[in-house]
Amino acid sequence: MEIKKKSCCCGTKENKSIYDFEVMAPGNKPVKLSDYKGKVLLIVNTASKCGFTPQYADLEALNKRFADKGLVILDFPCNQFKEQSPEDDAERTKFCQLNYGTTFPQMKRIEVNGENASPLYCWLKSQKGFKGFDKNNPITHILEKLLSEEDADYASKPDIKWNFTKFLVDRNGKVVERFEPTTDMDTVAKAVEALL
Repeated sequence: MEIKKKSCCCGTKENKSIYDFEVMAPGNKPVKLSDYKGKVLLIVNTASKCGFTPQYADLEALNKRFADKGLVILDFPCNQFKEQSPEDDAERTKFCQLNYGTTFPQMKRIEVNGENASPLYCWLKSQKGFKGFDKNNPITHILEKLLSEEDADYASKPDIKWNFTKFLVDRNGKVVERFEPTTDMDTVAKAVEALL
């Protein structure tokens, strides 16, 4: 796994609002996050060949349960962790729809760490840093070992640690929670429901 040591080139931009960002959908279509004002957002960096990929099913279940109440899930594929999202946009979308029935918006693949990190992700990390993995998840010790071999100081940095990290944003655009991929999806669902 390649972990880039440089911080985001965009800085933290702490005074910026999430609604100031524009991201790209497949086909290089710009998407203004201001279009989601008043919605609860769950922003997730994903991969199709990851041990956490089955969380797509949980995310779609959340989408079906809460979309009509104001939840929008935004899927940002990322290939930075063991190259677990190698497909092009069309292949990835087809994979997600066929295997998990996903209907929530999927964006173009991005980087979430390093000098080429998406400005949105630089900002998200500045709002909610890493607080540790869920100790009850059996995958936690594997991730901790892998990450500590690459960077003994990884836990003190806000970088995204792996695929399926989630940021929960309230209706006013405030990042209220960060969930690591080891967090139980029931916990995520309860936090989402509390904001709706």
